[in-house]
Amino acid sequence: MGLNKYIDHTILKATASSSDVQKLCEEAIEHKFYSVCVNGCYVADAKHLLQGTDVKVAAVVGFPLGAMTTAAKVFEAKEAVENGASEIDMVINVAKLKDGEFDYVENEIRLIKEAIGDNVLKVIIETCYLTDEEKVKACELSLVAKADFVKTSTGFGTGGATYEDVKLMKSVVGDNAKVKASGGVRDKETAQKYVDLGAERLGTSSGIDIIK
Repeated sequence: MGLNKYIDHTILKATASSSDVQKLCEEAIEHKFYSVCVNGCYVADAKHLLQGTDVKVAAVVGFPLGAMTTAAKVFEAKEAVENGASEIDMVINVAKLKDGEFDYVENEIRLIKEAIGDNVLKVIIETCYLTDEEKVKACELSLVAKADFVKTSTGFGTGGATYEDVKLMKSVVGDNAKVKASGGVRDKETAQKYVDLGAERLGTSSGIDIIK
């Protein structure tokens, strides 16, 4: 499988405009990327622009801090699916995890997964703020809550994906969930290394540079 089929072609910056999203979708169609990943207000637009293609729409939820209420995240996820998203990339409540409130974190992931049904849920654990023990715990909670993916980063924290984190996350989830590397994936060599380490999806705004 070509690297293009691993890529969630992403635009999440605060200044992303309708024309930026249109360009993102056109590029995704041209290069046959797996999906586009957008903020919630652009889900319906992306779904319309990608109509009749194989490119999927992913939406971020609780982005980028993960610190809103569980009910707000559940509503956001449900609305994104209603507007055409088939994949949800949610941010965990990092502080609750670090405080040891594991039931809270697991319950939130589970409620979002239940709310979106058969659609794909990716859990962003924001590795740059976590110890290795906390990364392992976040992956374990995601498994219990029936998430489909664990994901390294929002790209808005103090650091992005690392080879070590992807190896660690893959060692925890095994074949029970998939791993998405995101944050700082900007060239073909890096992207291929993540795939070789077991990542089954790559979140990047540099998809065209990677495949060319």
